[in-house]
Amino acid sequence: MSKSIMILGTASSVGKSTIATAFCRYFKNKGMKVAPFKALNISLNSFVTKDGLEMGRAQVVQADACELEPKAWMNPILLKPSGNMKTQVIVNGKVKCNMDSYKYKELNKKLKEVVKETYNEISQFFDIMILEGSGSCAEINLKESDIANMYMAKASDSQVILVADIDRGGVFASVLGTIMLLDEDERRRVKGVIINKFRGNIEYFKPAMKQLEDIIKIPVLGAMPYYNLDIEDEDSVTERITNNGKKSGGLDIVVIRLPYMSNFTDFNSLGRLENISLRYVNEVKDIGNPHLLIIPGSKNTIEDLKFLKEKGIYNEIIKLEKTNTIIFGICGGYQMLGEVIEDKFGIEGEISSEKGFGLLPIKTILNKKKVTKQASGKIISNILESINEIEVSGYEIHNGETTINNKDNMFIKLDNGEIAGAINNNGNVFGTYLHGIFDNGDFLVAFVKLLLEKNNINNECNDTMSYNEYKKNELNKLANILEENIDMLKVEEILKKY
Repeated sequence: MSKSIMILGTASSVGKSTIATAFCRYFKNKGMKVAPFKALNISLNSFVTKDGLEMGRAQVVQADACELEPKAWMNPILLKPSGNMKTQVIVNGKVKCNMDSYKYKELNKKLKEVVKETYNEISQFFDIMILEGSGSCAEINLKESDIANMYMAKASDSQVILVADIDRGGVFASVLGTIMLLDEDERRRVKGVIINKFRGNIEYFKPAMKQLEDIIKIPVLGAMPYYNLDIEDEDSVTERITNNGKKSGGLDIVVIRLPYMSNFTDFNSLGRLENISLRYVNEVKDIGNPHLLIIPGSKNTIEDLKFLKEKGIYNEIIKLEKTNTIIFGICGGYQMLGEVIEDKFGIEGEISSEKGFGLLPIKTILNKKKVTKQASGKIISNILESINEIEVSGYEIHNGETTINNKDNMFIKLDNGEIAGAINNNGNVFGTYLHGIFDNGDFLVAFVKLLLEKNNINNECNDTMSYNEYKKNELNKLANILEENIDMLKVEEILKKY
């Protein structure tokens, strides 16, 4: 079994995923064979591997940091809440069942066996494993069913580093309280503490770190500063989503923040461009008159479509279609833009049919078989010649088969002949099943150019750096920040004690 470090947190959203990513990149840059592992993820933000298996996005980012191809074993259990007290359970990349959330305990024992077996089978091939916990590691009411935290630390015999977020306040109490709530054998596993999201002069904070260290009798390894790097977040409870700040000038792009929104990482490559303002909104008053409005993917398309109608966003989007705004739907958003979504088998709930926007000549029937695959093809559009024939790739995650009433409205044709998108006759409403379509550099540049020209904006999209190169640079910056602010020599000493 390889050496391993587990990153646990005092609470949700303290930055465990990013710290784990930083550790992955740091040890990879040291020449070690490193791999990430998160026993259990609860997230609607997922990815499909080359072999058609589904996994959490956070471990995809960590795989990038390790320069590994993402594999489902990096996140053996993925739970996807789908509303109505239902949760989809994905085990080693495949859907096992859709369960009532309150029946989770019945499945818990089997899932524990799965993650332990998966870890033992894989870890032997790596020098070091970087494990990540989930939420708080000291939820005493959930201790019996815990899989992702101390259960996995014990199963993998990992040394633990505890991460706490100072930006939310109460960092000292959260660290001390977390440690006090752990069992004695669990406390012995905690070898260090990292204070995350620190703002200010670290020299003034060092006495407080020493004081905390004296109280808990555990080394405080340092404080990670509050930095501005473009590293993907694990889920939608992030500043990236809640920040509605608008840049001056350039293109204004609005993403509708759906209650069951999935894969918001589809838009990260848009947000990094200097001439683009990317906003996430869930109120009519915040929409304005954007140059581009995007309806993202959804884990419960019909419920989210009902939400849009109830909030008045549905009618607002129909009005915007008659203006200069371009409307773009991805996956669930694509389905919504059609004439109707039928759910005869009750895949998403009790509603058997829901009228769509009617902005694309398509119809969708939800079926029991879930499509999970990587796909590639090209833009096939006689309506907009400026983007025609551009090659694109991405991945599909959806229940449902969509048919196009008129083949002239095709937008994307895959290499296998399947149609994966549609465009309306006016060339101002698009939809596709391809997640990650904006990560395709040629398409991104051409599409942004189309938006700029349509709105007579002189800014140019001259981004020549590939998205993969951009992500690599950001990961290296993150590893450098870690090394500059955290006592990594002490971390390496912890590993030598195996």
